[in-house]
Amino acid sequence: MSKLMPKELEVFYLIPALRRELSRIFIGKYKLSQKDIAGILGMTESAISQYLKSKRGSELKFSSEELAKINVCAKKILDDKKNVLKHLYDVTVSLRGTNAICSLHRKQDKGISHECRICKVEGY
Repeated sequence: MSKLMPKELEVFYLIPALRRELSRIFIGKYKLSQKDIAGILGMTESAISQYLKSKRGSELKFSSEELAKINVCAKKILDDKKNVLKHLYDVTVSLRGTNAICSLHRKQDKGISHECRICKVEGY
């Protein structure tokens, strides 16, 4: 397995996992259809189906604290559908350096120390 930079972790793992959790929240809490979710997130219905079946975005597991942030993001998205990307970006930034991301990064690269703060470095 090749070493990934933090931004690559976001693209390959965090964003798909966020889409998975948002899809679950939109279905479970807000009773939206896959078609509605696809429209909101700018994706296909089949992609939403794959997220819901954990065929996509299943490599990253979130803590209850991280899931709380994602729930807040889901509400913001529903309240402000014109700024979906902004809300996704904001939650992505808020999840940098969290246990989910750091654990995955250490799994990807055994040389990363437990004191690593690369995701929290200003300007990243």
